[in-house]
Amino acid sequence: MPHTDTSSEATSSSTSFVRSSLVVATMTMLSRVLGLVRDVVIASVFGAGNAADAFFVAFKIPNFLRRLFAEGAFNQAFVPVLAEVSTDQDRHALRQMVARVSGTLLLILSLLTIVAVLAAPLLVWLFAPGFAQQPEKMALTADMLRLTFPYLLLISMTGFFGSLLNHARQFAIPAVTPVLLNLSLIAAAWWLAPRLAVPVTALAWGVLVAGGLQLLLQLPFVARLGLLARPQIGFADARVRQVMKLMLPALFGVSVAQINLLLDTVLASLLQPGSVSWLYYSDRLMELPLGVFGIAIATVILPGLSRQHAGQDSRAFALTLDWAVRMVLLIGIPAALALWVLAEPLLATLFHYGAMQTRDILLSAASLRAYALGLLAFMLVKVLAPGYFARQDMKTPVRYGVWAMAANMVFNLALVWHFQHVGLAMATAMSAFLNAGLLGWGLWRQGVWQLAPGWGLWWLRLGLANGVLLAMLLWLRGSVEAWLHWDLWQRIEHLGLLVAGGVLCYLLVLLLSGMRKYHLQGPQNN
Repeated sequence: MPHTDTSSEATSSSTSFVRSSLVVATMTMLSRVLGLVRDVVIASVFGAGNAADAFFVAFKIPNFLRRLFAEGAFNQAFVPVLAEVSTDQDRHALRQMVARVSGTLLLILSLLTIVAVLAAPLLVWLFAPGFAQQPEKMALTADMLRLTFPYLLLISMTGFFGSLLNHARQFAIPAVTPVLLNLSLIAAAWWLAPRLAVPVTALAWGVLVAGGLQLLLQLPFVARLGLLARPQIGFADARVRQVMKLMLPALFGVSVAQINLLLDTVLASLLQPGSVSWLYYSDRLMELPLGVFGIAIATVILPGLSRQHAGQDSRAFALTLDWAVRMVLLIGIPAALALWVLAEPLLATLFHYGAMQTRDILLSAASLRAYALGLLAFMLVKVLAPGYFARQDMKTPVRYGVWAMAANMVFNLALVWHFQHVGLAMATAMSAFLNAGLLGWGLWRQGVWQLAPGWGLWWLRLGLANGVLLAMLLWLRGSVEAWLHWDLWQRIEHLGLLVAGGVLCYLLVLLLSGMRKYHLQGPQNN
């Protein structure tokens, strides 16, 4: 039997993960930067009042379900089955499965959309019961939900086609697609809003248009793969049933963090006006490192883990998980520190204009710090969950997710009345750590994830670099009052120097402590 250099194969695989992660992170960064521009525009035009609260709820409902159908449960259930069919069967069988899965998904989403549009007021009452005390706000939210909910159908089909592209290792197009949503909402706020009797409804139209544009962008690239098949309803198909069986429990397992954030919105609607918006703006900043790095790493490793499991390569599977956790720690810890220390500077630079008042910035900063505490846990959940889904084990993460969600409700009730919206963010962060801890412990107990050599030195380097970074940021940040009184260019100048200086400081300490490029290519090299 010929000798196989598994170490070289793992190194090559890890190098491929690094390259693919950088592609996804770069495209996602472009989208997230435009997303911040979008939020700056929305904040300056609509502030944090009733109109903004109404739109954020009307957008959060389909956006939450999108993360279940498009990026969450469906993707985690579909990709492993796709890997199986690609490995074991021919091209015709693959096209047939794509046609039947897409047709079935399209039918389910169409029926769900029709029901949601007809029952829009009931949905608003369920997701934001506090709005019932303000009938005009309630009616406005329901009207916008009728426009935003069809976005779920369009973006979920976009996510389906994106899974096909990711499986083919074409990560750039799915990662850059969200740019269209941001551009559409910016145009809606700047151009369409002044032309409507109710200006904020322009944002709902922007969401709907963006869904169609994002779907159309994917289609030519899927056609090049030869997988753009006519949708067929396939409830009787074995592969469709397999995807649905895996998807139902994954609805909870992969999306606990999103469910918890949605529960925050429900409780925030019962608090003082503006609470929904303060949580939204702080969550948007927390989502920047989570989306650029955490979700990028998770997106890249899931197809690889699925192939490794299908090929029964348990060692490569364990090394991939170990590499992903190290990358999360490398990026997540300094990102959380930066969000904590620079909460007011970041929010003031981005949002302290127009209708956004000083009080809104300070209250948003308070919840941002609470979310920052849980950033590392949010990122770990994203990369640990695929360790289960790639093996088609949906029940275990569901069980852990339900425990975390129950804990989140207890934390919410314990903290919300004293800490208000900040207590909701704190509860979400605490439950995220519980979820991440359970997922990691489960993988370790099953022997699926094993620590590669070099973890002690890795922690030492990270501890030193993050300690120096924290000291530098605290020293150079300046007073909150100064940031609130500076003009736009003063804020940009000082924030740019802080961010650039922080990144250079962090990298320099890592280099001086002995970290090199090859340490990022595979745990076995450390």
